[in-house]
Amino acid sequence: MGWILKLQFLGAARTVTGSFFLLETEQVRFAVDCGLFQGPKSLQERNYQDFAVDPASIDFLILTHAHIDHTGLVPKLCKEGFKGPIYCTHATKELCSALLPDSAHIQEAEVERKNRKLSRSGKKPITPIYTIEDALDSMSQFHSLNTDETISPAPGIEIRLREAGHILGAAIIEMWVSEGEDKTKLVFSGDLGNVNQPIVKDPAIIENTDYLIIESTYGDRYHQDVGDRSEALGEIIREAMARGGNLIIPAFAVERTQDLLYDLMKLSLEQKLDPSIEIYLDSPLAITATEIFLKHRHLFDAAAHDYLERFPDPASVINIKYSRTQQDSMQLNEIRRGAIIISASGMCEAGRIKHHLKHNLWRSESTILFVGFQAAGTLGRRIMEGEKEVTIHGEKVAVNAQIRSIDAYSAHADRNGLIDWVKQFVQSPRGVFIVHGEPESQLSLGEYLNKELGLAVFIPDYLQEFELAHAREVYPNPGYRPEQAEKAARAEQNYLETSLRLNELFRESWSRADYDRITSLMQQIRNTLEQGRL
Repeated sequence: MGWILKLQFLGAARTVTGSFFLLETEQVRFAVDCGLFQGPKSLQERNYQDFAVDPASIDFLILTHAHIDHTGLVPKLCKEGFKGPIYCTHATKELCSALLPDSAHIQEAEVERKNRKLSRSGKKPITPIYTIEDALDSMSQFHSLNTDETISPAPGIEIRLREAGHILGAAIIEMWVSEGEDKTKLVFSGDLGNVNQPIVKDPAIIENTDYLIIESTYGDRYHQDVGDRSEALGEIIREAMARGGNLIIPAFAVERTQDLLYDLMKLSLEQKLDPSIEIYLDSPLAITATEIFLKHRHLFDAAAHDYLERFPDPASVINIKYSRTQQDSMQLNEIRRGAIIISASGMCEAGRIKHHLKHNLWRSESTILFVGFQAAGTLGRRIMEGEKEVTIHGEKVAVNAQIRSIDAYSAHADRNGLIDWVKQFVQSPRGVFIVHGEPESQLSLGEYLNKELGLAVFIPDYLQEFELAHAREVYPNPGYRPEQAEKAARAEQNYLETSLRLNELFRESWSRADYDRITSLMQQIRNTLEQGRL
């Protein structure tokens, strides 16, 4: 049957968070992502358990992007013995340098608060999963890579990071595992973004793969068509201010906050935002992430790049104040009306947003606006689903505020987006593993891919292991044609080599004229390759 590659699902299996996938051949053991479990207590308890694999036995780690549900257990992995390199994009490394210490700080603060209660009841104190020092130490193992470049981190292994269109620096992973003349390709989608999303570029088109590991966060749902996203935001702002309270927006520090600032700037420049409204960004992490975003404008799409060339500082366009210290944050709780407060975490599970909800959620004149996915069991999900009372920091709080949401801010592709991306494979995968989604979304997406596209679909359980062989008779796909796959692979390689050179030229010249010229040339090359494969 040929040689064997093992793939084990240590996270994001029949749940949205905790992304962690282990791969193993006879020569090497490595992993993709190492994320924190979020949501119900039963899931969060996994963060405190021993890893299902000895961290010291892992040779290297690859990260798809910086979000904590994909990276949040990296410091623990390193603390418990993992010594190998961690590969990711340049932007992901920079974002992790802020996100991981912040995650540790939140854990330390939450543990300190809980230990005060445990001490009063005579119970044994608990310890954080890792400390700020652990998070900072883990950064020494990060090795950042250029998008679209191929490297060999170990004999018989090649990897390449492609644009995922999710957040800044997010990547699809292309991976080739070789044994002699045999080579098997795997693709990990990571989190896929929407097409035509402001700021980030569209997800890359992948030509072929033997096995696909794909996310399914919105596998059973469609994003609501709200028309112009900034217009929808403007309407909610006007309604919230008319109610006489504050507008509280729980937002992920990375991407979602920057999307909001982008649209607030747009509304202001179009004179659709009352300049007297005070906007507060109450998240040191979001402030740092925004600064990192502005350093990487070369990764933006054309419209955002051009926009920020003209208006490089949000504070020059909107009435925004940055709350960096805890004292700054506490002072916001004294504001009763007329303010927009953007704060983390995005699912309301930790951080400063919980304090703002505690002070505003019970007030009927307040408005809470959700602009991101709320995982099952999170405080944000419970509020969105209509619970009339929630517990925040041990205190019961009535839900009287107006609850609103804008789906268009989602950084995830919806059902149609995921399906359209899969349909772009020139040669269909021999096996598809559906991960990173709630059971209903996984089953819905899997049923479509199986019945409508004829793909062999697997929905792995937590800790389940699969043996992937190079031999063509394993997980056969009736439509598989080796000559077509080889043709697609050659076309893709030619395209990428040209893309790398054009990206170098773009980095050397920042003029809009050059950008447009390069973009036009890339599209011509793509069209030529598409015609050559037909």
